[in-house]
Amino acid sequence: MATDLAPPVTKAAPKGKRRRGGTAARSALLRYRWLYLMLLPGLVYFVVFKYLPMYGLTIAFQDFVPFLGYSDSPWVGFKHFEELFTGPDFGRLLFNTLFLALLTAIFVFPAPIVIALLLNELRLNVYKRYVQSLIYIPHFLSWTIVFSLTYILFSVDFGVVAGWIHDLTGGGPKVDYLAQSEWFRPLVILQLLWKTSGWGTIIYLAALAGVDPQLYEAARMDGAGRFRQFWHVTLPAIRPTIVVMAILTSGNLLDQSFEQIWLLTNSLNRSVADVFDTFVYYVGVTQGGYSYATAVGLFKGVAGVVLIFGSNWLAKRMGQRGLF
Repeated sequence: MATDLAPPVTKAAPKGKRRRGGTAARSALLRYRWLYLMLLPGLVYFVVFKYLPMYGLTIAFQDFVPFLGYSDSPWVGFKHFEELFTGPDFGRLLFNTLFLALLTAIFVFPAPIVIALLLNELRLNVYKRYVQSLIYIPHFLSWTIVFSLTYILFSVDFGVVAGWIHDLTGGGPKVDYLAQSEWFRPLVILQLLWKTSGWGTIIYLAALAGVDPQLYEAARMDGAGRFRQFWHVTLPAIRPTIVVMAILTSGNLLDQSFEQIWLLTNSLNRSVADVFDTFVYYVGVTQGGYSYATAVGLFKGVAGVVLIFGSNWLAKRMGQRGLF
């Protein structure tokens, strides 16, 4: 007696169902066409200015000659990366960049959180809106204007703050804060605090606005004071936002603001002011070392990706949702 060992035949999905799926997709596209149309400029921006330029990263593995182009320039493999890691500048650049990143994480990142928590405790809404508007206006100023204000305040000749400090310390020789290497990093952090803290406060105030007021009422009924309400209601409510912002910030730890560092750098503080961003400009633009500068930028980009994935993994290990 013969046994039928042929595998069962899987029936294809009826054409009507496939048509209904395509019709549903077209219907959703037509229904939300204005939303997709609003999304289109952002997609075009990322494709043109973020993804297409990635092809230029290939020159990090070439001795790029502009007259020969991408295709005819000779390939050298990891030559430029070896020069970067074994060269005399790598240690200094890495230390300066990481030290500024550490100072930014310690002083600049928590500043918007603290300001948002303080503003959230204000009961007079008019004063609260006034202070909020006042502190995020510096975000719209360019780094050139910020440096000009810094020069006016800290100049050795007519700086207002420099003069006050000179008078408070009892006279003596004036200190040129803009030229002293030990004052470079404090000035960078002060500029970042003044320019970025107010804008970052908006995100945390939006998170605080979503806290259910009934949680505070329940806490007060249980006898919790202001500090207990802050510790057990306010902070847990904004913790997911803090985690997401921390993950996003970690990817930019090696990405110092080029304009800010460049404007504050001079021949007297260059030993502590050189970071990867300014080094790429020196080597790539002023010296024509396009391949070597691209290798430096690629290393910084890969390190940023590693930091994002690492901080996201760490957040999940600590019981948070993470970014992805």
